[in-house]
Amino acid sequence: MKSGATIFLRAVLVLIGIAALAMLLVQPHFEGRNANATAFEVYFEDPFLAYLYVASVPFFVGLYHAFKVLSFAGEDRQISPSAVRSVRITKHCAIALIVFVAGAEAWILSIDDDDRAGGVMMGVFIAFAAIVVATAMSVLERTLQNAVDMKSENDLTV
Repeated sequence: MKSGATIFLRAVLVLIGIAALAMLLVQPHFEGRNANATAFEVYFEDPFLAYLYVASVPFFVGLYHAFKVLSFAGEDRQISPSAVRSVRITKHCAIALIVFVAGAEAWILSIDDDDRAGGVMMGVFIAFAAIVVATAMSVLERTLQNAVDMKSENDLTV
């Protein structure tokens, strides 16, 4: 893969990570029920926010491993067991994110509130993106694993 393309894609991943981190830290202060709350009340008395922070861990781990996959591609080492491992971890992180989003959706729908449409729709968008990533990583994992297997067979016969 060309170096310019991998650098661009790595920069996009870094920007996505920075934007997600900024949203996690800033958005709770502007949320309707937290608009007049203190920082302690926002961060330590909201169990849903704690759930979202725990759910963000697989997101950031997946971003890190996607960055590693792009680094392998930039170094022409994309056909290696470590690249397959990073792709597999990214796939598992996307699946974990889908599970966390489903839990958050169940939580939102269980609360008797008139204003849940926005939260539900955001969850649907995030789940859809995670499904796309999990599917793409599954296909890429299978392809890379086949390439690694063929490469190791060729190395054994030579």
